[in-house]
Amino acid sequence: MCGRFNVNKLADALLILFGIEDGHDAAPRYNIAPTQPLAAVRENAQSGMRELCFLRWGLIPHWAKDPAIGNRMINARAETAAEKPSFRGAMRYRRCLIPAHGYYEWKKMSAGKQPYNVRMKDGAPFAFAGLWEIWQGPDGGAVESCTILTTEPSARLRAIHHRMPVILPPEEYDRWLDIDEKNPAAVVPLLRPYPHEALIAVPVSPYVNNPKNDDPRCIEPVEPDAGRDETNGR
Repeated sequence: MCGRFNVNKLADALLILFGIEDGHDAAPRYNIAPTQPLAAVRENAQSGMRELCFLRWGLIPHWAKDPAIGNRMINARAETAAEKPSFRGAMRYRRCLIPAHGYYEWKKMSAGKQPYNVRMKDGAPFAFAGLWEIWQGPDGGAVESCTILTTEPSARLRAIHHRMPVILPPEEYDRWLDIDEKNPAAVVPLLRPYPHEALIAVPVSPYVNNPKNDDPRCIEPVEPDAGRDETNGR
């Protein structure tokens, strides 16, 4: 699964990668947690241009009576999202990219759970495959929310967790965001494990366990608390 992640800096240079014309220099986030707002990139239905938006993490289906259901929908399984009532509409009409510099996962070890920050080896930003939805409250207010798609992990990351978020390569951004492509079968092949050779899992401090902690200390490398770090071949 993917339950926390970081975006070190959402600066103009990062937005150029995602094809956003209007820059937005948002503050860095080192410990984004469910129910919090996150930055996403989507295609504007009217202009056809990409836009930056902020969505609540935890997708609220349009048919939900209680928005709290979104708290359990921070992730959607790539294998079934096109069929599940909660996600199939978004798979057709409301796909998005969620910029990140890394995500956190916790590995069970003899002394407890060791948090890792999974990031690109070269430190480059990347994008999760996401889905977004609009929910209308009884008072007429609208909530835009999202979920991150997950898939089977690459071989090396399987030692940490049995799922990983779908990371899309830049050359597939257009295809994923194309709202004219309403057949989920055309984009499902994109939802695959990212090559583990490009990723590194860095042990970090349990400081990240508390979602109130949101500063660079969350991503600083540490020695694992217990056991051998098998993830990176050491």
